[in-house]
Amino acid sequence: MAHVTHSQTTPRKVIVTIAPTGGMATKDENPHLPVTPEEIADDIAACVDAGASIAAIHARRPGDLQATCNPDVYATINELTRSRCDVVINNSTGGGVTGDMIKQYDTGEWRIDFRERMKGLEAPGVEMATFDAETFVINGRGRELLCKTSPTECDEMAARMGELGIKPEWEVMNPAHLVQDCTRLIRSGFDSQPYWINVVLGLERPFQGAMPYTPRALHQMVEELPAGSELCVSAVGAAQLPAITHAVLLGGHIRVGLEDNLYYERGRLATNVELVERAVRIIRELGCEPATPAEAREILGLRQLQATAAVCGLAV
Repeated sequence: MAHVTHSQTTPRKVIVTIAPTGGMATKDENPHLPVTPEEIADDIAACVDAGASIAAIHARRPGDLQATCNPDVYATINELTRSRCDVVINNSTGGGVTGDMIKQYDTGEWRIDFRERMKGLEAPGVEMATFDAETFVINGRGRELLCKTSPTECDEMAARMGELGIKPEWEVMNPAHLVQDCTRLIRSGFDSQPYWINVVLGLERPFQGAMPYTPRALHQMVEELPAGSELCVSAVGAAQLPAITHAVLLGGHIRVGLEDNLYYERGRLATNVELVERAVRIIRELGCEPATPAEAREILGLRQLQATAAVCGLAV
């Protein structure tokens, strides 16, 4: 992990990612969950006002509001979001566990389909996109789902991100996810420093291969970060609060939102804005400041990436 030396008079800037929707939760579980393009864009703008600078966006299809990576739906969300605020737009290539995303194969096996996932890269306005460079099994809505990203598929997704000028958000849930295809692709030149590594903890119940949040588990992941990385930490449910505090203490950045945690405290449902506001209070109590979207782009080198894409004639 890259550590930057700051003067005592200059607070370190911490990037807060808001993950407002995700691909699993429903309004029945939390009525504050934004699911339409208008709801998602409005919620993201309010979270930016509260201190968020990246939006990790999942899309839901019209009508039944199930998960999709349809680029037309993403285009609407991205356009509405950009009309409201200057947040860094990070579209998901994970999609979710319902809707367009799941396919049943001839063997009877259900998968989160790779071809559907790839569509999340094709909407205009994408600056970053999640990249799960690993294979895992998830129990989603009563089905056992395989989410396969083989080494060949990793290469394909990385190449397409490079063609479109999209920076990967490397999403990892255990040390093997870091040291295998994530590190291989980085070393092969599919990303440039700083590498944005989102360590996701607390998903061990539905996800085979995920780890719970413990201080030891997070430190184990940090030890495996490629040199030149920026650490982001996401944690699920009740683990979110201690994990994001720990991440700031380690010099990293954080993700919050209803994708990961539907509750503010035991027995009380959260809103996205509340979760961002609490994260910002923690950041400031620890002597840091939340990064603005412009500062987040500077930290991540997105302006240079966008300039390179523009020279190559790519729309970003």
